[in-house]
Amino acid sequence: MTVTHGRPMTAEITDILVAHCGLDADAAARAPAASLEELGMDSLALLELSAVVADRWQVAIPEQAGQLSIPAVADLVARRADPPGHTENSVVIDAPLGLVWEVTNDVANWTELFTEYAVVEILHRKGHTVRFRLTMYPDENGVSWSWVSERTADPVSRQVRAHRVETGPFEYMRIHWRYTDEAGGTRMTWTQDFAMKPTAPVDNAAMTERINTNSVIQLAVIKDRLERIAWQRADQGSPTTSGAPTGADDE
Repeated sequence: MTVTHGRPMTAEITDILVAHCGLDADAAARAPAASLEELGMDSLALLELSAVVADRWQVAIPEQAGQLSIPAVADLVARRADPPGHTENSVVIDAPLGLVWEVTNDVANWTELFTEYAVVEILHRKGHTVRFRLTMYPDENGVSWSWVSERTADPVSRQVRAHRVETGPFEYMRIHWRYTDEAGGTRMTWTQDFAMKPTAPVDNAAMTERINTNSVIQLAVIKDRLERIAWQRADQGSPTTSGAPTGADDE
């Protein structure tokens, strides 16, 4: 069920059709799968529906909307009003690219790199691909979120593609990591593309805000921890992994 502002979108569309387009609410309730045309909505009624939807949600209704049922129109409006989520966040780390690659792709030790993960369980490895379960620390409600993800590292292009296998509240979640040399060190960029399920407690826009907020925090933490590792290795006279990353074999 698609929900907007705590109320089903189907109810919102039905109310518009009743108030502005002359829909018989009882007829609609008796035939929930009927198209708008079958419910007696003519071209003028559809124009009025389009005008109200455009004003309320800035969404355009297609000309063939008369062939859609009310739930189908509601789903269309909800999806266009709440487009898929997309975020991109990056940080420049004062450390060699090889070191950044090595440490950040050592998934088994992510509990030492991120502040949000309580447990990492490696489930399967094949080549540069690793499947693993992440469990977060309990949130403010005492809930420990957990899911399975899979990531494949390409040590040649210095890129990683990952996705959630157990999607939970997401319809899908895909993550792209990129590493590039810069004058100040190594830039690490996270790009995330996702969509929330209609039953999720937050919509795409709200999750986008959450991810952007949390990514800034975690990237700052990772930057600090990696720079400390780089300084420690420099003080000890250890190599900082500027060539092929040892961590790539762990993927």
